[in-house]
Amino acid sequence: MEHLATVGIYALASGITILVGGILSRLDHFQDSLMKERILHAIIAFGGGVLIAAVAFVLTPQGIELLPIPYLAFFFLLGAFVFFWIDRQISRSSKPIAQLMAMLMDFIPEAIALGAVFAHDKNLGLLLAIFIGLQNLPEGFNSFKELVNKGISPNRALLILLPLSLIGVVGSCVGFILLHNQPTTIASLMLFAGGGIIYLTFQDIAPMSTMENHWSPALGASLGFLVGMLGQKLVG
Repeated sequence: MEHLATVGIYALASGITILVGGILSRLDHFQDSLMKERILHAIIAFGGGVLIAAVAFVLTPQGIELLPIPYLAFFFLLGAFVFFWIDRQISRSSKPIAQLMAMLMDFIPEAIALGAVFAHDKNLGLLLAIFIGLQNLPEGFNSFKELVNKGISPNRALLILLPLSLIGVVGSCVGFILLHNQPTTIASLMLFAGGGIIYLTFQDIAPMSTMENHWSPALGASLGFLVGMLGQKLVG
């Protein structure tokens, strides 16, 4: 029971950054300027760098070690194609809530993997929780702005983000209870999430981060990946 509580705390800490990102976006009252645009693009790129680091250091190594090549390729590509299909459905929808789906597409499987991984490797679980929290911060920031741009009031947008911040607790507890003795299932799930995240990073995040004749966003991506390497070195 103690370990389950720890998993819940990790998941809460990694998910609450969605709401924190929304609050920071809510407090953004600075006038539009070139510097502000560069900072926002750098934040998006930083999140992309963290996502790539999560795939490289957390989500794929176990699958590479445990699964034969056909299964490895299947689950990774399955994640990419499922995320691609959902992304297409989102792009065809005009509903504001659709803007949040991209965030949940990677958060939910990662949260389940967090609980499952923690059961047999606490350090890896902590590292995954850090990665999830870092990537959720800019995603919460941008999701808030998208909701407000769709006509939703700022306070209601925060109320929408609040339960999404907590959903990872449920997913992590499910993963901890049901998957703790199934390493190949965990590896398959993480490969699935990794394939989808690579798709999302290059389809949505990387294009949003670029600015003509400015290089700070690309440096933000490098900084995000550096944070991932440092996390792997310190915790792994």
